[in-house]
Amino acid sequence: MTSTLRTVNTVIEQLWPLENAEEWDAPGLVSGSPDAEITSIHLAVDAVAETVDEALDLSADLLLVHHPLLLRGVTTVAESTYKGALLARLIRGGCALVAAHTNADIVENGVCAVIASRLGLQDAVPLVAARGRSAVVGTGIGRVGTLVEPITLGRLALQLAELLPATATGIRVAGHYERLVSRVALCGGAGDSLLGEPGVRGADVYITSDLRHHPASEAKEQGALGRGPALVDVSHWASEWLWLDVAAEQLRAALPGVTVTVSELRTDPWDFVVTQ
Repeated sequence: MTSTLRTVNTVIEQLWPLENAEEWDAPGLVSGSPDAEITSIHLAVDAVAETVDEALDLSADLLLVHHPLLLRGVTTVAESTYKGALLARLIRGGCALVAAHTNADIVENGVCAVIASRLGLQDAVPLVAARGRSAVVGTGIGRVGTLVEPITLGRLALQLAELLPATATGIRVAGHYERLVSRVALCGGAGDSLLGEPGVRGADVYITSDLRHHPASEAKEQGALGRGPALVDVSHWASEWLWLDVAAEQLRAALPGVTVTVSELRTDPWDFVVTQ
């Protein structure tokens, strides 16, 4: 049976309901005709020149990304802007664009749940419960759970290095290498807004991305008093890339006959670091 963009987008919104997205977010259908035939879907974290090239080279009918291209308000899609240029190329190439962002973070097998599962966390629960109309009990932003057995902070960082795709910035850690950790809180993507959550404050370690100087410094100083977690800062892109394979399997199950591929391109923005 032929799938149209309308039917495929309905499936996407069933898997990752838009009403569960954060108020500031902008997921959903960005471009494409609802009546267009969809035979192949390509998944990526970011809609950037490289992933658009890849989708078009694969003759994909739909590029499904995690990060919305039009998250912030725009006043022009002229091709002199990179967003306008990307949209024009996708439209000319017959490739639609859809984003699943915080609506894909909170679900039972969303971004954070995938990381928790890959780390082997037991009895993992959300850091912040989902609040949308379609929210299911036990879903929400972030996860906190317990390792099968305590390990050192250094060993946990090494496990993350093996689990996540490599990036130029690697993994940054605030805490003693030999510190034993058992209770792990995490949030894929930028998560310093959750540093004050009880689940984070009560954990031995908090894994997230994009930690800024002042929130990280304050959390570290508080942790030195014995009332806060060690911190592990990983690549934003890498923390969310793991979810793509899980999302692809869900789409393949829901859309038999539609080819679903996953980008392995690194769209982390940093190319190299210089150590001192």
